[in-house]
Amino acid sequence: MVRKTAAAEPRAGAEVLGRIGPNWFAAVMGTGIVATAGAILPVRLPGLQGFTDVVWVIAALLLAVLIVVVGGHWLRHPTVARSHARNPQMAHYYGAAPMALNTIGAGAVLLGPDLLGQRVAIDLAWALWSAGTIGGLFTAVSIPYLMFTQYNVTPDSAFGGWLMPVVPPMVSAAGGALLIPHMAPGAGQQTMLYGCYAMFGLSLVASLIIITMIWSRLVLYGTSGSARIPTLWIVLGPLGQSITVAGLLGSHAAGVVAPELAAGMVVFGVLFGVPVWGFGMLWIALALSLTIRTLRRGMPFALTWWSLTFPVGTFVTGTTQLAIHTGLPAFRVAAVVLYTALLTTWLLVAIRTAGGSLRGQLFGPVPTAAVPVGKDPAR
Repeated sequence: MVRKTAAAEPRAGAEVLGRIGPNWFAAVMGTGIVATAGAILPVRLPGLQGFTDVVWVIAALLLAVLIVVVGGHWLRHPTVARSHARNPQMAHYYGAAPMALNTIGAGAVLLGPDLLGQRVAIDLAWALWSAGTIGGLFTAVSIPYLMFTQYNVTPDSAFGGWLMPVVPPMVSAAGGALLIPHMAPGAGQQTMLYGCYAMFGLSLVASLIIITMIWSRLVLYGTSGSARIPTLWIVLGPLGQSITVAGLLGSHAAGVVAPELAAGMVVFGVLFGVPVWGFGMLWIALALSLTIRTLRRGMPFALTWWSLTFPVGTFVTGTTQLAIHTGLPAFRVAAVVLYTALLTTWLLVAIRTAGGSLRGQLFGPVPTAAVPVGKDPAR
């Protein structure tokens, strides 16, 4: 009996490791954005800098742990790991890893110099940005390709997770904008600036197509069950990040391109950002209403709850950019209110994730396919 018990323990541990998927990187994204959003908040609050430093370090350590664990997963369970790419739900979350890399990289630029020293922090940011950009461009092409050629997609399949593989280039554009001041003047800076605008457009157009499909699915088929309701918040990700990118690129265009172009880029940041911000507020109202409705009906906790953190964080950074470029107190107040909501949600999700992980509830088998649920007035 003793031998059977001893032999069973490694198999149980291996089984848990074999269930680690790319969706776990969403925890790094959601934690890292708390640090980066706080670092650029237009209102300086007492103790905020120390808090954001600690949170960034936690997120960086979590990223390191997940890289080791997921690497071990691929070595010990290659068949299971490859099956994630064939899973019509899990495959989209491969976009979380490059976004996690870029989120920590942005924090290295904003917070790292005081903790690591200027040179180490910027070198780290470059390494993370490079890896995240390559990975993000790969997911932006490969996952849609699999959707077009291999996945069985029905008219009511669209959900927020579809945005995950196409948003990473937008996150790379934000990180690249932060690195522009740390580059030597010349063609390299200009290439980075225009390259970031190209990634901005790549991600924005693809995201708008998918958001339209999500809206259509909601109108025609309803919310498709409680487990995917939090993913509706992912729509805020490309919206908030696009506002952030437009503002950051406008801020760093001066001295990189001709003055008239630089001035136009600053204007674009406002003329683009404010209308998109308005739609983002509409989506917040809709997503919040649907989330409250589903919570009242017993929505269980899952890793999809991390969808309530990073997208909201990007909307905080986007609002901050509008506050900087317009000088309006209304945007400064909105940024603080949104950041407070982000902190509250992050604490809730982090605590629930820690508890669920210790109890083993978050290591269940990955579903093999989506189960669409049509509209039902009784639900």
